[in-house]
Order: sequence, then structure tokens, then C-alpha cells
Amino acid sequence: MEILSISNLKSAAAVGHVEACVHVQVEAITQKETRDQKPYFELAVVDATSKMTLRAWSDTAAFQACSGLRRGEFLEVHGHFVKNGGFGLDARQWECRCLTPEEREALLAGPEELREKQRTDYEFIVQTVSTLCDPRLKTLCEHFLNDFGVRFRRTAAARNYHHARRGGLVEHTSQMMRTGCLIADLYPQLNRDLLLSGILLHDCGKLWENSLPENGFTMPYNETGELLGHINIGIELVNALWRKLDLSQWAGLEPDSEDVRMHLLHLIASHHGEHEFGSPVVPKTPEAHALHHIDNLDAKLEMVFAGYQTASPLGPRVFERVRPLPGNLIQPLGKFAV
Repeated sequence: MEILSISNLKSAAAVGHVEACVHVQVEAITQKETRDQKPYFELAVVDATSKMTLRAWSDTAAFQACSGLRRGEFLEVHGHFVKNGGFGLDARQWECRCLTPEEREALLAGPEELREKQRTDYEFIVQTVSTLCDPRLKTLCEHFLNDFGVRFRRTAAARNYHHARRGGLVEHTSQMMRTGCLIADLYPQLNRDLLLSGILLHDCGKLWENSLPENGFTMPYNETGELLGHINIGIELVNALWRKLDLSQWAGLEPDSEDVRMHLLHLIASHHGEHEFGSPVVPKTPEAHALHHIDNLDAKLEMVFAGYQTASPLGPRVFERVRPLPGNLIQPLGKFAV
């Protein structure tokens, strides 16, 4: 039987009942009780594309298998899956086994299509950095990619909602860079080098807040991320990278190097747009406004497009709300075809 990713399984189950296999890692396992005080296990499982919840009732074979499972283990799950209203997937008559070492490595690498997309996205980021004209920003961005590229490539853009998967930050950043290149052409008043550098580095603090380990899909919590948050971590990281630059070789360049540093830090500090959303300052420069809206646009469209794959229909061309989007989804208008 074909092995589906969780994302593809959700799409298939949104249409109707499906029998399938998935390879997953156990993110959490908890023993609970029903209202009748019968025990059952609840498993949160994850792969490179998404997450889902499994429940093993006391009168099933899966219940016995779960009694020996631990967080972090890798499984093949075979069963019958169906969309359960607004509660996600419902797995029925499912069984599981542990993956072989070869199957585990294949799972960690991700589906071939996703691997290729993230490889192409990362290459685009590297190529775009090579086009920067300001030698200070170009060198700074190169230092970031050289020092933290491996960690960057396994970091999620968020814990939930958008690009919340291994390598999701690379996908998010590359798409923002594509948009930034186009907007910089449309608005020549913008400082292209500053905007694109800000896009690359705006979420660099998530390498500590949302980074995944080399051997799994479970995003750990850590004290640095909890105490500081990715904006403060990002400001500290950029300052640390800036101190590595030999600024003496660029003495006399305009704009002044200190002005460049301050404007870049402002992009990181203000990219959430408002105080209530976590930004210590609001956008106060053209590049800061542009970056904030590019970031928000890509995050929202990712949630909308993903929502169509999993949302249950409420009526003709109307689908249930996908949080945190503000309302129910409406089937998009098809493109005009000649």
C-alpha cells in the first residue's frame, strides 16, 4: 500500500473514507479515561508535512501496542481514516509497527517533492544574497548562511498555523524574498539590499525558538526561546554577526555603517507590525512597512491554501473556518481561460 504523508492523508480524508499507511514520529502519548472511566491512549504524531491525533481505545489491538510506546518513536500506522467534522482526522481500526532504521531515515528526509522544494528554495535564498550590492549587508547575510545554514534548513516558521514544519522557515523566507524582489522593482524608492537582508534575518531568532532536532520532528521548548522570544534573539544574533565584520575596509561608504545596522535591526524589531502582536516598536521606515506586509501576506496565504485541503464543507462552495483566519473559507474563483 502507498505510504501517504499526513498532509496528503488529510486531503484524501476530506473527500471521504480512506484506507492508508503513514510513517510518523510520536510527538506525545498520554493515557486518558473516557466518561465511562475506560482507559485509552491519545497520540500526537507528526511527519515532515503536518501533525495529527490518534486515539487507541481499550478494546482495540492498537491499545496494547501503545502501552509500550514512548515519545520520539517512529511508527508505521495503517488504518481507516475519515474527516470528523471540525475535530480533524478520525482513525479507525488502526494498527502500528516500529519503523526500520532505513524507513526512519527516509521519513526524516521528508517526501521527495518537499525535499526538492526546500532545496530549490534554499538555493534561491543563496543566489539572492549574492546579488546584494551593499558589501556590509551581503557579507553579514553570507556569514549567517555559512554559520547557521544547517540549523536554518531544519527550522519551522511557526509552532502552529503557517509553515509549521521542518524546513518551513526556508520556504517562508524564500517566498518572501521573491515577493521582496518584485516589490523593490515596483517601488524603486525602497532600499532593495536592506529589504532583502531584513527578509532573510527577520525570523533568524526562530533558529532557537522553533528549531527541530536532527533526529526528529518534535519541536522542543527551550529556555532561551521562552525567556527572550525570536525578535529579541534575532536582534542579538544580528549584532553578534555584525561584530564579526571588518568595517574598517568600508570606512567612508554611504550610508554610514552604523546607520545600516540600526535600520536592519529596526526591520527585525518591527516586523510583527504592532505592539499587541509582539513587536517592541511599530514599523517606521518604508522597508519596515514593506517587510511587515510581505511577512503577513505569505503567512496568511499559506494558511488559506492549506485550509482548503482540510476544511469541511458547510454548504455549496463554503468551508469551515480555519483558525486563526477571521471567517469561513469560500471556494476561490477559477482563473479565466481563453
